[in-house]
Amino acid sequence: MASLYLLCIFFLAFVCSLLLPASCDLAEERVALLDFISNVPHESRLSWSTNATTCSWVGVKCDDNQTAVIALRLPGVGLVGPIPPNTLSKLINLRVISLRSNALSGPIPTNLFSNLTLLRSLYLQDNRFSGQIPDSVLLLGRLARLDLSENGFRGTIPFGFNNLTRLTGLFLQGNGFQGKIPSIDIPSLVSFNVSDNKLNGSIPKSLEKFPLSSFSGNLQLCGNPLPECAPFFAPPAPSPADEVPPNSPKKKKKLSKAAIIAISVVGGVLLLSLLLILLFWLIRHRRNRNGSVGEKKVPRVVTGQAVMETGTTSSDIGIGGEKERSKLVFFDNRLYSFDLEDLLRASAEVLGKGIAGTSYKAVLEDGTTVVVKRLKDVVASKREYEVQLEILGKVNHDNIVPLRAYYYSKDEKLLVSDYLPNGSLSAFLHGSRASGKTALDWDNRIRIALATGRGLAHLHRTSQVVHGNIKSSNVLLRPDPDSAALSDFGLSPLFGMAGPACRASGYRAPELLDTRKATDKSDVYSFGVLLLELLTGKAPNQTTVGEETIDLTRWVQSVVKEEWTAEVFDVELVKSGDQNTEEEMVQLLQIAMACVNQIAESRPEIESVVKMIEEIASLCRGEVEDSIRQSSDDRSNGPTPPAAVTP
Repeated sequence: MASLYLLCIFFLAFVCSLLLPASCDLAEERVALLDFISNVPHESRLSWSTNATTCSWVGVKCDDNQTAVIALRLPGVGLVGPIPPNTLSKLINLRVISLRSNALSGPIPTNLFSNLTLLRSLYLQDNRFSGQIPDSVLLLGRLARLDLSENGFRGTIPFGFNNLTRLTGLFLQGNGFQGKIPSIDIPSLVSFNVSDNKLNGSIPKSLEKFPLSSFSGNLQLCGNPLPECAPFFAPPAPSPADEVPPNSPKKKKKLSKAAIIAISVVGGVLLLSLLLILLFWLIRHRRNRNGSVGEKKVPRVVTGQAVMETGTTSSDIGIGGEKERSKLVFFDNRLYSFDLEDLLRASAEVLGKGIAGTSYKAVLEDGTTVVVKRLKDVVASKREYEVQLEILGKVNHDNIVPLRAYYYSKDEKLLVSDYLPNGSLSAFLHGSRASGKTALDWDNRIRIALATGRGLAHLHRTSQVVHGNIKSSNVLLRPDPDSAALSDFGLSPLFGMAGPACRASGYRAPELLDTRKATDKSDVYSFGVLLLELLTGKAPNQTTVGEETIDLTRWVQSVVKEEWTAEVFDVELVKSGDQNTEEEMVQLLQIAMACVNQIAESRPEIESVVKMIEEIASLCRGEVEDSIRQSSDDRSNGPTPPAAVTP
């Protein structure tokens, strides 16, 4: 009967090739899938009805045109025994294979991956595979995620993994690999694990960035981050000349520990006293110098709306012995025709109060609407302020809110930018549903994440600017989620060592407690927190466990560590999502976890993060991969695979 059944399938494929050439590939893939499942024992719940279309079968995903199978996900369905040869190898359009948590065994067929050149994610963990890693795996040039953990693979780890230049995650733990770890140096690699094998020798320099847990359980392995390797030659024995004869005079005694401490304390007290005297003198001198300065005016409220007054509209600033009237300075891309007097007469309402200052929505008499940010605690001089603002005024990108003008006086520092009426990401994620805002679905969230990442990548790569204050209230939305834009960028140099990045609760990278200086890597950390915020729906500084409030990053890490990954996702997403959505959410979670690595050097560059999110977004929206790579420098090399975890 089985032979007759397969004969019928082959006959249908032949008819298809004559009548419907466009669907032949899918017919051939249908035959290959049926051949696979009929030769591998499995649980009864995995039932592929021949009366249903191939694309409707459990675990099978097709492209938008229903002409090719692009993903096969059969985790934990009781598959038993070896993979039959010449079955899955015929699914030449596959991007994802997940056969994890089954009882598949034996060596992997040598030609299984020879034709799967589009494969990006391969999950075979928690099975009973044996033998060596097939050479065909090392030829999968688009592979981004490879998980062979918790099997019975043996032999050495091949150096050929370096051929997989797009690899972001390699998991080989829990096998029987022996010998030394090859020097695997792949720039995109953010997750790596070879723990619990039989490896020996020193850890290559290229892999020292990964944590101790990536190498534990290999008793003969050494080198950073494990204990240092023993020297090849034993240290020489001391020469007789170095030995002190028993009756020789004792060497002069060194200072005792107590004496050293006492000297240090006295020195410290003296230094502190000098600093206090200097500080007292500076404060007194500054009071004497500023004694005649009048009080600074602040916004006053008139008929329910704030009217901005700087108190400097008619002030004069002495420059080189001459007088110059303070004025708004517009950038070259001037779109507005108003001056400082017009701005000060505008009706205004407070949009928000942040670390850097207060933002107002200002409506001018002619109807023009702009955002005016009133900076506070600026320590930069007038010249430093102007130089930094000239740099920021040249930033031009669809995902960056452009600066239009600035103002500087002794008492007031203002920034003028476009007004985006759709509000901020924070308002949509954490605002009241009574305000009329609907919950953001998964498609909108991944598109906002991608837009924000592209804006940040432009700042880092093209403008050489550190954002320094990434948070959901600084992600402003437009009707098109792909046009979401970052605001409040590049202001940290104006505030010295106490800039916004150092005070942003929940978003602050751990190293800023010591360095007090925002960097590209601290921006990546904050962006990772933003991704966690999109995935969980929780504010970074409002996450509670019982009666304790902890930051969002710690909470997510604790949940994932206990393997309760699904618990971290926003219930709004879980309710409306399907299996594919959950897998994409897990993939973005893995990217976010790489961004919030405690070690700054171990975090990926924002360009790599954007490429990984682009791949998830392209699958989520069903677009052709190359069409979505707007920020990629080379479109001819095909799509970059995502940094996905196990689906």
